Amino acid sequence: MATAAVPTPSSATTSAPPVPVRIPVREVLPWAVFMGALMLFLIYFVGAEQGATAIFSGTGVHEFVHDGRHLLAFPCH
Repeated sequence: MATAAVPTPSSATTSAPPVPVRIPVREVLPWAVFMGALMLFLIYFVGAEQGATAIFSGTGVHEFVHDGRHLLAFPCH
């Protein structure tokens, strides 16, 4: 029966420390702008829809996001 050798600190190989990956700003910026616009739309949709600036008529949107409004501390009634 063969036994596996257990590496000891003296037999372990040394490696260089990890180098952080550099990500150019021009690659991140479009995604950051997109996510910012999406977040602003979602905050509007949850917080202000069915108010004075309503895009959709009726109460369907209000009822759909009602609990989310309370979770995010938006007053709705």
